[in-house]
Amino acid sequence: MTSSGTNPRHASAETLAPAWELLVPAAAAPARGRGRALRSALRDAVRSGRLAASTRLPSSRELAADLGVSRGLVTEAYEQLTAEGYLRSGRGAGTWVSDGVRAAERSARDRAPRARGVRYDFRPGTPDLSLFPRGAWSAAQRTVSGRLPHDALGYPDPRGLPELREALAGLLARRRGVVADPERVVVCSGVAQATTLLGFVLRDGDAASVGVEDPGSPEHAALFAATGLSTVPLPLDEDGLAPGPLERSGVRAVVTTPAHQFPTGIAYSARRRGELLDWARRTDGVIMEDDYDGDFRYDREPVGALQGLDPERVVYTGSVSKSLAPGLRLGWLVAPAALTERIVARKRTMDLGNPVLDQAVLADFVVRGGYDRQLRRCQRAYRERRDAMVAALDEHFPGTAVSGIAAGLHVIARLPARYGPEDVFLARAASAGIALRPLRDCGTAGSEDGSLPLVLGYAHLAPASIARGAAALAAAVRPGRRPGPGRSGPG
Repeated sequence: MTSSGTNPRHASAETLAPAWELLVPAAAAPARGRGRALRSALRDAVRSGRLAASTRLPSSRELAADLGVSRGLVTEAYEQLTAEGYLRSGRGAGTWVSDGVRAAERSARDRAPRARGVRYDFRPGTPDLSLFPRGAWSAAQRTVSGRLPHDALGYPDPRGLPELREALAGLLARRRGVVADPERVVVCSGVAQATTLLGFVLRDGDAASVGVEDPGSPEHAALFAATGLSTVPLPLDEDGLAPGPLERSGVRAVVTTPAHQFPTGIAYSARRRGELLDWARRTDGVIMEDDYDGDFRYDREPVGALQGLDPERVVYTGSVSKSLAPGLRLGWLVAPAALTERIVARKRTMDLGNPVLDQAVLADFVVRGGYDRQLRRCQRAYRERRDAMVAALDEHFPGTAVSGIAAGLHVIARLPARYGPEDVFLARAASAGIALRPLRDCGTAGSEDGSLPLVLGYAHLAPASIARGAAALAAAVRPGRRPGPGRSGPG
């Protein structure tokens, strides 16, 4: 590689060589897109700092010869990047990298050391993505693409595709006891967007804070904070959200998970459901019901949604994140009449509605029975995995108490105090490549009896992996073992 640069203050040809290597793939691009590829590669080299400010570039003739492309292609690239400000040139003075371009800062994630590999991940919240019904979903996509009218591809109703809202209204009424008028169903990008929609509407109505369960999902506080609302942690008892602290908090809105409280796993009692609704009627309050895994009950029929008892006081939310896949970003909100128009207006300004084709596929999947079949399939798999988790804890951690109803995708396991202290236990697990989530991460204070409460997810793990992971954890936290370097690789 040659360079016409002679000033020792500037980079030599040898210094430039690594940067020119970035251009070789562009020079080998198909002839039709070669010029565009060369311009893009040069921009990236300047932005990344591989070509530093004040670096003199080879002449167009020299670079063309080195890359095996026409001189006109290089001349055009130099002229375009000079016009954009990446390069500068002067008559008879050559072409240089502009002083006005700054290399992008590397993100903290790029600068940080890579996390050690995780052999067994017992953190909650993830379904088994291998259960996603690819064949049935693809068939629904083909059916929908062939029959969807052209005008359906225009800007959608922000509430959602009418046929999906009809299908969801029937599904939720049949499976969860929800009172769901299709006109009050809003299709959302999961419960996360449903939460922010409600947060914005509450804030516009002069609310300053929202009550959240303690312990509860940490995501609720972050989502409401993004809408300008603070959150007030409210304690639970064995029946659900404790009424006394709720009354004293002064909040007028509260988030609950009554069918299967996250993370404790309790179901709100009938008495507590009634008390919560009485509070909402008395204070003109709003209850958001996050029915994140209400379809998955293993010892009896699932308890119906709280919303069915008073549709004008409860905002009901759910999604397909646990039943199909979180990556679909499809969920729903069923709004009280008094809030529907404001929620729809906020949805319109937020994103103009969800993708029509995805909504149409889900509607077809629900109407033709595919969604019910998927729920039954997941129900069988997750029941088996919960049983495997309980059995593994019995075998490897005798004396562990598993609390909560037989439902959902996680359990609360309180390991005996002899495995403590908790920080040492967690350090030993991490050093062995075992990812855990302590209950304290969900906002609750530490246990008073010295036990080690963990929130253990099992849905994404095969029964054999659960057994191996529990055995590996028992070996890692054996009393007297010191934390050592983490291990990586498959479990």
